[in-house]
Amino acid sequence: MPEECPWYAHSVPDRPQDTWQTLPEHLHGVARRAAAFAEAFGARQWGHAAGLLHDAGKYTEAFQRRLAGGAERVDHSTAGAKLAVDTMQPKNWGRALAYCIAGHHAGLPDGKESGDPSCLTLRLQNAVLPAAMPDWLTRAAAPQALPFTQVAGRSGFQAAFFIRMLYSCLVDADFLDTEVFLEKGKHALREGHPPLEALWERLQEHLGKFKAKEKPSPVDPWRNAVLGWCLEAAGHAPGLFSLTVPTGGGKTLSSLAFALQHAVTYDLKRVIYVIPYTSIIEQNADVFREAVGADAVVEHHSNFDPLARKGQKREDPAGDEVLAARHDLACENWDAPLVVTTSVQFFESLFAARSSRCRKLHNIAKSVVILDEAQMLPPRILRPCMEALRALTESYGTTVVLCTATQPALTQTDTFPHGLDRPVEIVRGKDKEELFQALRRTRVVHLGKLTDEELAARLGGHEQVLCVVNCRRHARLLRGRLGAAEGVFHLSAGMCPVHRSRRLADIRAALQAGRPCRVVSTTLIECGVDVSFPVVYRAEAGIDSVAQASGRCNREGELPGMGVVYVFEPVDVPTPGGDMARAAEIGAGIMRRHSDVLSPEAVTAYFRELYWTAGEDGLDALEWDRRGPDVLRGIVSALQSDGNRWNFPFRKVADAFQFITSCYRPVLVPWDEEGEAIVAGLRHAAHAGKLARRAQRYTVQIPPWEFAALEADGALECVRERFFVLARMDRYDDEEGLFVDDGGAFRAEDWIQ
Repeated sequence: MPEECPWYAHSVPDRPQDTWQTLPEHLHGVARRAAAFAEAFGARQWGHAAGLLHDAGKYTEAFQRRLAGGAERVDHSTAGAKLAVDTMQPKNWGRALAYCIAGHHAGLPDGKESGDPSCLTLRLQNAVLPAAMPDWLTRAAAPQALPFTQVAGRSGFQAAFFIRMLYSCLVDADFLDTEVFLEKGKHALREGHPPLEALWERLQEHLGKFKAKEKPSPVDPWRNAVLGWCLEAAGHAPGLFSLTVPTGGGKTLSSLAFALQHAVTYDLKRVIYVIPYTSIIEQNADVFREAVGADAVVEHHSNFDPLARKGQKREDPAGDEVLAARHDLACENWDAPLVVTTSVQFFESLFAARSSRCRKLHNIAKSVVILDEAQMLPPRILRPCMEALRALTESYGTTVVLCTATQPALTQTDTFPHGLDRPVEIVRGKDKEELFQALRRTRVVHLGKLTDEELAARLGGHEQVLCVVNCRRHARLLRGRLGAAEGVFHLSAGMCPVHRSRRLADIRAALQAGRPCRVVSTTLIECGVDVSFPVVYRAEAGIDSVAQASGRCNREGELPGMGVVYVFEPVDVPTPGGDMARAAEIGAGIMRRHSDVLSPEAVTAYFRELYWTAGEDGLDALEWDRRGPDVLRGIVSALQSDGNRWNFPFRKVADAFQFITSCYRPVLVPWDEEGEAIVAGLRHAAHAGKLARRAQRYTVQIPPWEFAALEADGALECVRERFFVLARMDRYDDEEGLFVDDGGAFRAEDWIQ
């Protein structure tokens, strides 16, 4: 440790100066942590150098005065960045460290931007090294090699991805070292997660219960076969895998079994389960908690309150509070054995620039990532998503499993040169053919055009039926036409999550009891929601969506024959435009050319046409490409264009990469007594953090024009200048959720679930 010095990194109010954290102590502490994190992808020296230099700018009298209570603003980040560029060779390696160091508080900067004083190039030009920096800091050991092999045509993307992963190591190490000094009790709560070996033992015990259940399902033998294939494949070396299993084939627990055994076998760090919809996350996370324990599962998405989870034991309130606190901390950096999160959270973090979003990234290295419903990657950002997955599997020791009932055509071919290398198929050849034939429980019939009146008449003729449409407005209008029929239910994202969950419970109870049950839903019901109807109607959509709707029909093989999925072309409310319209058009063409639209051949043909006809630009197109003279044509090209000089537009890319492009606004709905209590608490509580998390399960996301209409009508109340609460509950229907009169301003694309 360096000689004693008067320089400090952090002060503590109302405590003597000799209890403050010294600057050498902090620099070495962050360096040790960052080095340990970066070791997961062969970059230990890089992490150590970044940690050692990151706060070099605190060696100034101005910063020390600020620690003592001064109001002067001090840039303490750029000095270490300049030191890295001045001392590291080659220069690009110093520049890689400089991005991380300069942005460890404010976020990764753009590399070179005309007239932008926050860009890295101008900050380095204007930086002055503190004269008081000790010699041991200026002689910090330089990295000796890049931890990845640069590939022509992809080297820019690879370098930018590496910088973001290294940045993750630095900012998480900085947060944690500071936390240890300032909040030791809080930091102690991060400990206590069970090891993966314990999870694997718990899962094996849980799976054993299924073999002894009293009423086995006709599909259970095939689910056991899928489990066996997954366990066999878990012995393969880490890399890219695909698991293609028909809906109802038990892929949720089988894929978890693969992940846990594979992770234990190859000493990987965690399992990250990535799911497209929060409605499915809530269901799957409950399954995982039951299988491996609530102490192992971190559910990271906007709707989760760890103390409000259905079925969670409340025998030990103090233990519950500890579990909730540990869960919240693990959401910051994914330091937990099993993380369940959304596609939005996962992929947007991989292209983020802010430190809070990037903290978790280094924990994706040497992990198993299960990408559930992989077919739902948006075509307009497919290429950057594929490049990120390629980087993770090639250079960061990550195993990625593309898990779906309708495997998209993502592999590289002569006509699709940017596709992924062929994955290891967990269910192969003849086994896959037999599995799909054995689990075929539905047939698809195309009805052509139907008016809502004709459709409602058909739905009313079934005792139990599900109808899936493409937008909230259509679901609401169709439900209105069925109002007189018995057992009518409505589901859409216009209902707050608590409302949806209770409605799903009512639907399951009606189905189980054999009562009339006629459900009109948006697409939220399709992906993994565990319900089964004898008949399903599906508005025209892509083949993947038709297959997902089929998975809600005769799910357990309970019917004596095949269930029927009727596909129709809606007349009164046409398919919304954009990606959905294009998918529906291509899907209709596939239906005309293939007698069995759910066959693997038809599905492959659909995805090939969906992706390949989009062209390279169509798979990496940005909504704001044409705004103004400063054009960013696409994520990959933006990172590649000046990559030889390691000039990367990190902030532009972070702003541009949006998994979901609609800018929805949250509205808090006091739907029941608990919701009312949350709103009351928000008005008066000194600290709103815990209440805000609970409020997420009472929040509905609506498009901007709807938000403006409610605000103009006096239907919203702003609480604490942050939370918009629905003040007029006449705008929230107990059957349909939140609604706004269309008033001629309806835009279908804003209503897509």
